[in-house]
Amino acid sequence: MVRQYLDHCKEILTSRYSVVKGGSKEVPIISKFGHQNEYDLGDGFPALTTKRLALKPVIHELIWFMKGSTNLKYLVDNGVSIWTRDGFNHNLEGMVDEGIFPTGLKKYSPGWISALTDYEQRVKEDEDFAMRWGELGPVYGAQWRDWTSVGPDGSVVRVDQLARVVETLRTKPTSKKIILNSWNAGDLSRMALEPCHLMFQVESDGEFLDLQMYQRSCDQFLGVPFNIASYALATQAIAQQVGLRPRRFIHTFGNAHFYGGVGERGDWYRDKDNFAWLQGVVQSVREPADYMNVLKDLNRRLPPEVDSEGNVLEGKTSYDHVTAILEQSSREPLALSRMEIADKPLGELEYEDFKWTGYTSHPGIRRAMAV
Repeated sequence: MVRQYLDHCKEILTSRYSVVKGGSKEVPIISKFGHQNEYDLGDGFPALTTKRLALKPVIHELIWFMKGSTNLKYLVDNGVSIWTRDGFNHNLEGMVDEGIFPTGLKKYSPGWISALTDYEQRVKEDEDFAMRWGELGPVYGAQWRDWTSVGPDGSVVRVDQLARVVETLRTKPTSKKIILNSWNAGDLSRMALEPCHLMFQVESDGEFLDLQMYQRSCDQFLGVPFNIASYALATQAIAQQVGLRPRRFIHTFGNAHFYGGVGERGDWYRDKDNFAWLQGVVQSVREPADYMNVLKDLNRRLPPEVDSEGNVLEGKTSYDHVTAILEQSSREPLALSRMEIADKPLGELEYEDFKWTGYTSHPGIRRAMAV
């Protein structure tokens, strides 16, 4: 199952439909639109093994969604920082207006990083600060558990979509209308981040459960392995809640992409001749070990990645995900792990209710997340 992910990575780098363009986060992306993978959960839990997957933030984020939460504090209190940058950016203007942080912070600069670190610490230690400045707007948790719209008579309509999914599976398990949608167009402008995995549909014959998720924007190196694990967990948890057998998680992609680094590094990938060279050498790979030769050749050609303050970015500070996926693609997948989830109402699940066994992997590969 891991091989599907790696094959998709190669397709993004080599397809004639792939392009290099400016992303919305000041870092260029190599992207391809449209793809689908599916994972048979009977074969095992589809956690990537070609680099280490940190499952703790996956579980905590899913719990956060299922409880309907939209405030950072639960995540930060549990050592999960995946939403901190979005919360910081979302609230920065208001915090600057009140003198909490200085004006003129340039994204990814040392000053911005320092303020971000201070922000997360304040959310963790100061309940009042967290309640005001840790809110992310009506993101996933709100849409899953408290979708709000206006009815034809002007009244406010509130829907617990996750509860409706469970109830429909219990009463009409073969329905073709069991959908949860996070793309509430009227709420998008108030969200810290518009939904990336924006909807899912479940399908059943009364015995098994399949779940298909559509993801509009897919950070292939950092985000997608996380999303695969998250929705495999959701498929399993929902299925056992209604007495069905979890069968397939089907992952449908919109824009799947790799970030290309900042400064001159990003400019190198934007160059058409350079991108054509990269596509050709990756396309020529026949064995996983060959990717290391491609990586060595690419590193000889790439300029240093330097931020706006003149700092060289490497490893966990680098926004170049192309070099990372080449290293990862050189590795052979290992045996899949197993997951057990306590049979409890979805909104009552806690971290200790997830039991993950048999996971082995290659070492982690660190890169920075573009926000």
